[in-house]
Amino acid sequence: MDFLLTAIIQGLCFSGIALGIYISMKIFNIPDITTDGSYTLGGAVTAIMFTHSLPFYTILPMVIASGALAGALTGFIHTKLKVNALLSGILVMTSLYSVNLTVMGRSNLPLRDYTTVFTWWKLLGDVNQNSLLMLVVFVGLMTLTIGYLLKTDFGIAMRATGNSESMVRAMGVNTDRMKIIGLAIANALTATSGYLITQFQGFADINMGIGVVIIGLGSVIIGETLINWLGILSVWKSLAVVLFGAVLFQLVLALTLSLGVDANLLKIVTAVFVLLIVGLPRLFTKES
Repeated sequence: MDFLLTAIIQGLCFSGIALGIYISMKIFNIPDITTDGSYTLGGAVTAIMFTHSLPFYTILPMVIASGALAGALTGFIHTKLKVNALLSGILVMTSLYSVNLTVMGRSNLPLRDYTTVFTWWKLLGDVNQNSLLMLVVFVGLMTLTIGYLLKTDFGIAMRATGNSESMVRAMGVNTDRMKIIGLAIANALTATSGYLITQFQGFADINMGIGVVIIGLGSVIIGETLINWLGILSVWKSLAVVLFGAVLFQLVLALTLSLGVDANLLKIVTAVFVLLIVGLPRLFTKES
């Protein structure tokens, strides 16, 4: 059962990516590929600041700021320079590879004997159970913050921008600014996932972000499917379902590995799993 507990912990670590992609793709309808780079950026900033003996709680603001800056840059290129949203994300993601390598100074940066968000408060004797407890609190606070933001007038304007940009613009709302801020928030959440996973696995790697957008996308698609099936309209419930999708996604991958599938094939399994999530509901819809 330890591998299931580990999968749940990893799913919660990836919840920031799931929430970030939910904001960029489901609220603004923008396919943001910056995710791969901002996730690694969060891990790189975390690792380098840990090696300089800074407390973990002082690192989080820097991680959030760095991720937000990356997202805002993508938003600026897309809205102000009129570059396709997908290409904007690819350009920033590609640039972030060099930035991350410069920040880390090497391709892999291990963490040893540091107090992390998982070990800061030892309430339970079992390491994994204590990590899960601390992570539930952290993710809960993060989700409450995003949920509250989306319920404010500003958040409603953000959601309206994604639903009907022309209407919102006619009401005097600066939609370009909304998109820039929205992508900044999305990538700040993604960088937070890098912050969490780096502490959990004990190292940051320059290639840790490759394909990570698929994990977030799969989590959001699972959440969206459940939202449609259950007819969920509440923002709070939608965010909770997206988090559930992130955990379920990792549980499926963990079960796949437990069945003896070669770990080298995990990326293929991930891609096929996401394809099934996307494709099967559409096949059933056509048949009906």
